[in-house]
Amino acid sequence: MATQVKEKASASQFEIGTQDHHLQNKVRAIKMLDGVRTGLTILALIMGVSVLGVSADTLQVYNATSVPPGYEQLLPLWPQNFNLRPTVALVVGAAFVVVANAVSVLCSRIAIVRNRSMVHTSQSLAAPFVGLVAALIAMIFFYAVNASDIEDTLLSWTCRWKTLSMVQNPHFGTLCKESWAGLYLTILLIPVEVAVLAVAAYQAKLDKYASAYTYARDTPSPSTRVGSVREEGA
Repeated sequence: MATQVKEKASASQFEIGTQDHHLQNKVRAIKMLDGVRTGLTILALIMGVSVLGVSADTLQVYNATSVPPGYEQLLPLWPQNFNLRPTVALVVGAAFVVVANAVSVLCSRIAIVRNRSMVHTSQSLAAPFVGLVAALIAMIFFYAVNASDIEDTLLSWTCRWKTLSMVQNPHFGTLCKESWAGLYLTILLIPVEVAVLAVAAYQAKLDKYASAYTYARDTPSPSTRVGSVREEGA
């Protein structure tokens, strides 16, 4: 009889240990996914800063070298029918990407936010979604306006005159490269933000599973409660 009791106890302990091992695997997977998500978020942040930097620089050079109103007698370096909206779209879109990913990285490092599962999950999903939408809108708007044959843009004008050698601003060759760099980085931002969103969604799914699993494991079933009452009554 004593041997049977020992065997039952050992079996029960083995079952609990197996459950703990299963939960530990889930926790390790969650931590790994969190590290991957954070790394991709930092990558998206760096790319957003780069787009913001090169696009803002082209706008700054244009503003510094364009002929102000009232000085039309001077030789203009830029055409009269000029559309800055594609570059402005890249600047605005990159600003949203930078802010969203910076907030996500900061929240991942703040213990109060990390300990609140709902808040942490919400921001980890919201940041890549905002970044993805911003990058998509900026890219679509950029291509839509540049397809026009009526107005020149910073990209079309600077690349048209990129072979022109200049000793001072505007260096059209440099501005052409910066314009293409901003556009290409914005395009590359899209799969990066999609990857961040996918990892964050899977991490949220595992978090939910681990929480439900832990609750179900630690909450006694009705039969267990009945057994406890019977033992106390005995």
